[in-house]
Amino acid sequence: MEPSVASAGAGPPRIDNPALILGLVLVLSILVLYNPAGRYPFTNYDDDLYVSENANVQQALHWNSIRWAFTTTSVANWHPLTWIAYELEWQVFHQNPTGYHYVNVMLHAGNACLLFFLLLQATGFLWRSWMVAALFAFHPMNVESVAWIAEQKNLLSMFLLLLALIAYRWYAQKGGALRYTSVAILFALGLMAKPQVITLPFLLLLWDYWPLGRMRFDRSKVAELPADAAVATHSFVHLFFEKFPLFALSAASAMITLKAQAADGSVASFHQLPLAIRIGNAVVCYGRYMQKALWPSHLAIMYPYSGFSVFQVGITLLLLALISTFLIGGHRRYLLTGWLWFLGALVPMIGLVQVGAQSMADRYGYLPFIGLFIMASWGLADFMKRQRWPVAVPVLLCGVVLPGLTLASRHQLAYWRDNVVLWSHAVEVTGPNFQGQEHLASALADDARTKEAGQHFVAALAIDPTNAKGNLNLAVYDQTQGKVEQAIQLYRNTLHLTSDVKVEGEALSNLGWAYYQLGKLQDAESTYQDAVRINPKNHNTWTAMGLVENRLGKCQPAGDAFSQAAAISPSAVDYLLLEHALLTCGRVSEAASAHAKAQQLSDNWKTSQALADRLLHY
Repeated sequence: MEPSVASAGAGPPRIDNPALILGLVLVLSILVLYNPAGRYPFTNYDDDLYVSENANVQQALHWNSIRWAFTTTSVANWHPLTWIAYELEWQVFHQNPTGYHYVNVMLHAGNACLLFFLLLQATGFLWRSWMVAALFAFHPMNVESVAWIAEQKNLLSMFLLLLALIAYRWYAQKGGALRYTSVAILFALGLMAKPQVITLPFLLLLWDYWPLGRMRFDRSKVAELPADAAVATHSFVHLFFEKFPLFALSAASAMITLKAQAADGSVASFHQLPLAIRIGNAVVCYGRYMQKALWPSHLAIMYPYSGFSVFQVGITLLLLALISTFLIGGHRRYLLTGWLWFLGALVPMIGLVQVGAQSMADRYGYLPFIGLFIMASWGLADFMKRQRWPVAVPVLLCGVVLPGLTLASRHQLAYWRDNVVLWSHAVEVTGPNFQGQEHLASALADDARTKEAGQHFVAALAIDPTNAKGNLNLAVYDQTQGKVEQAIQLYRNTLHLTSDVKVEGEALSNLGWAYYQLGKLQDAESTYQDAVRINPKNHNTWTAMGLVENRLGKCQPAGDAFSQAAAISPSAVDYLLLEHALLTCGRVSEAASAHAKAQQLSDNWKTSQALADRLLHY
């Protein structure tokens, strides 16, 4: 089998022509594999929140948007570097998703190359290192991170983590505050891209154990480490406290993340999801991740919580314990490092702190699976070396595995070509899936497939009748279909079920309009008063409230409401409505000023007048 390119004592392995060629093969293969993604749209799941409907990102890159990036906890996270990346990309690509997709593809290609050269520099093994990078590059579980524009944060944080690992080897060889600081800076930047890299200090301890060999051990029992290792060895305690500043960064990031997620209402309470259920799901999902690493089938954008038995938990826990015991007692450090890398890197995403509705996610394997790939590549190579198998055997095996993974990835990538296809597949392969049905219904509605959309809104609510958002979405659908009485009942259900002020504000605003449609003006007025109290910055709510007050003959409150709407988002229609209210109150000079403002803002005067007149007489 493959010899080491260089021993640790001989200095860093030279990145020569074969390595550069193999790196180029990785890049070109990834570009070919993911090229179709350039034709795919924004998804209707988070891409709108991150790019396509995010007004702050669409300001492009300047001091105000940079300040916003560092102060916002929008989308339940503090990740300013990700926001700045999107702002920069918006400046170039605007509403064209092609550019964002290709940025993701290039980041993934960069990550694969960094992983290859990182392992090559640390171990000296060319083909084993390349095989790990190839498994990472072509595995179908990583399709989600690459094809999903909103997951650019996953790719960017990984890029910075790999750079931090490269910098750490530099520090481990030569020491020094400057080298250590470079690791800390890269780690901090990675946390500012996505806090999934919070486990880096733990991973560095594993890196000390293997392949760097900094952790003190009996060399006679460890065959895969060179006997002339150039780095100094230390006790575990010394190496742990060496990383104290990095652990401090992790702790700070954890506190900021929990605060951001709690402020957004994304963290499930223990009443909603008891600790016993979380622990059971975490154990079972470790087994599911291992299964999908070995046989990546039935992959989906959303895996809902599904039932599991005590037997499943017990069997999975026993399997994890047996593997851990076997590897701890063994002498192959790469196996234990890879296994603990997988277990440890997955901890922040395993659901003990539950954020969102998913039980697991393909994107969560992007970092942890590297540990499994190391185990597979080094383990197989050593096994074949001990068995003295000819070189043709691993070549043949790679010739089957890598093309198979590539074909499976291309097949999985195709589901991202369209939102209806993406969510139809999720519903098909995951069983009862509230989120899947909801987003499929929204995608169908966007495609003007109204009847089908309604069926899936109903199906979603049948899965979870107590879901406030599900009641709200079906209410909106019913209201657009003229089923106003049904919509009113669903809006009332929503208000009864929710404690989320955003959902409550939207439900009240829509409920007010439903009352207005039925001519129940007193109910509409009181409902809109509640709506603007909850969300005083909703332009449409103020406009609708003004229309209600106008219908009730209350010109002063109508004028106040139209004035509020114009202050939030001024338009010609807002000022024409304000003009009408002011004239009704006899305030002629103020009405003339509103008329002049409307003319100033209007691009098409006749259209603006017609729309204002239609609203007043609706």
